[in-house]
Amino acid sequence: MNRISQLLAGPWLPPEHGRMPYFWLLSLAYMGWKYAYVTPGALELAMLVLTLAVFLPLYLASYWARGWQVWACMLAGCLLGAAWVRWHPGAATFFIFACAMAAGIERMQHAMLAIGAVIAFGLLVSLQAEGNMRFMFLMPILTAGLPVGVGAVMDARLRRSRQALVRKQEEVEHMATIAERERISRDLHDLLGHSLSLIALKAELARKLAHRDADACAREAADIEASARQALAEVRAAVTGYREKGLASALASARASLAAADVRLEEKLERVELAPAAENVLALALREAVTNIVRHAGARRCRVSLALEQGLAVLRIADDGQARSEADIRHGNGLSGMRERVASVGGRLALRAQGGLELELRVPAAIPQGAHR
Repeated sequence: MNRISQLLAGPWLPPEHGRMPYFWLLSLAYMGWKYAYVTPGALELAMLVLTLAVFLPLYLASYWARGWQVWACMLAGCLLGAAWVRWHPGAATFFIFACAMAAGIERMQHAMLAIGAVIAFGLLVSLQAEGNMRFMFLMPILTAGLPVGVGAVMDARLRRSRQALVRKQEEVEHMATIAERERISRDLHDLLGHSLSLIALKAELARKLAHRDADACAREAADIEASARQALAEVRAAVTGYREKGLASALASARASLAAADVRLEEKLERVELAPAAENVLALALREAVTNIVRHAGARRCRVSLALEQGLAVLRIADDGQARSEADIRHGNGLSGMRERVASVGGRLALRAQGGLELELRVPAAIPQGAHR
């Protein structure tokens, strides 16, 4: 009983088809035109009602059918038409509906063969009719069966193509969302790792100075407050997907971090035109590299250089820490994120460990204005 209630409640047709399939049911009126001038007997009227009662669920089911079910619906429609061909030329309507049901067949060649088979079957069963009845039965099949069937098949193919396109767009949006989450994750790792390391170092220094030099302790506390505020601003910028500060800000932050860790910084920086994306990659790489030096390297000296070489901006960050070979390099989330970001702008990352660790990043430099003239 519940099953019957669910069937009556619907939906009777897939939502993407709209209301047009109900409109096509008006074609069944072709089965009634005969009775405009011929009074049907009780038996014929009962058979007509029974036929329509069988066809309506069959017609609605054809929109849900897949695979062999489509062929079964088409065959059932043809058999209903064949049962009436000797008494009613309007039975051609069932063959036309059967041609339209071929829209459920996904392969174009198979759908066209199915339509051809329906028309051929209609020609065969028309032999049961006599004289003018045969002509009145065949003409609708020959003139409407093929156009209706082909039109339904093409409309179904177009609908499936649109659905596939929508699915692809959803997949692209999903992948873009994942990529954005990964970008934010990498940026937050680098930004917070650097900033929190700096805050921790300054807090440790402030603790040591608390009982010896109150003024120096106050300065370190002020630096901690400023670093925390800067970290908050950078996290907000990372989440919204853009930066207001670039490599210059990263260098200033690196100087403060290295000075707090008592690491001497040597700079050799050339003026290089950089695209915003490439500058962001280098800035984040510098932050991550300095964070690793402060945390893990045990270095006393750090060298940072930026130069233009063969159209590429080359950033090198080297320390004199504990790394002596590739085995000493920790390939964690920081280096992985750095490598991914460099690759995203068409650059490459190289690591060398010998008397310390050296990172070399090569990214495309921006084309100076007027260079194309």
